[in-house]
Amino acid sequence: MTRGGQKETREEPERKCIVSGESQPKAGLIRFVLGPDDVIVPDLQGRLPGRGIYVSADREALEKAVKKNLFSRAARQPVKVQSDLPELVERLLAQRVIDLISLARKAGDALCGYEKVKDWLIKGQARTLIQASDGSERGKEKLRPPNGPDSLISCLTAGEMGLAFSRERAIHAALAAGGLNNRVVEEAARLVGLRGAAGKQVGDMIAGKDTKDA
Repeated sequence: MTRGGQKETREEPERKCIVSGESQPKAGLIRFVLGPDDVIVPDLQGRLPGRGIYVSADREALEKAVKKNLFSRAARQPVKVQSDLPELVERLLAQRVIDLISLARKAGDALCGYEKVKDWLIKGQARTLIQASDGSERGKEKLRPPNGPDSLISCLTAGEMGLAFSRERAIHAALAAGGLNNRVVEEAARLVGLRGAAGKQVGDMIAGKDTKDA
């Protein structure tokens, strides 16, 4: 596993983190480029022009890169770095995960609500279980990720999950198989690195009781 929570694969291109000096798959890194006025700009989708500067998707690593002026060293010139860059990257990553889940919902590949999620899990339609980090532990323990801890996302708050489903809050959600599922999982893994929220299996039994949790 990389520090950003991604599994290493031989096929995936690798880049070197400017903090650790270690090479790892791009999926576990955050790309930055030099923007206008020599400002360091996060490039989460890896599409902005310019030479990429990479940092592990890890809050401690990003804070160190800012504190020790490692971006200037990597760019080989003076650069401007926001003091709250780790917080900015976290916000952007959270919004990216929310947007991807919303796209999956519109495609019919994501839903929320305890009973609906439970039904998908029982029928084997769910590939990934999503549960709010601030939801009731008692309620969350009633649902089991379909393929163990690796198929659980638990780094979003109920309010953030609600944004993906056009509602105020959501505690339980699920993703079906498909390309968007993989993208959500990858981006959520990077968000985990910035938030330090470890995903884990939350229960040993699929729910058998009703709940009022959304």
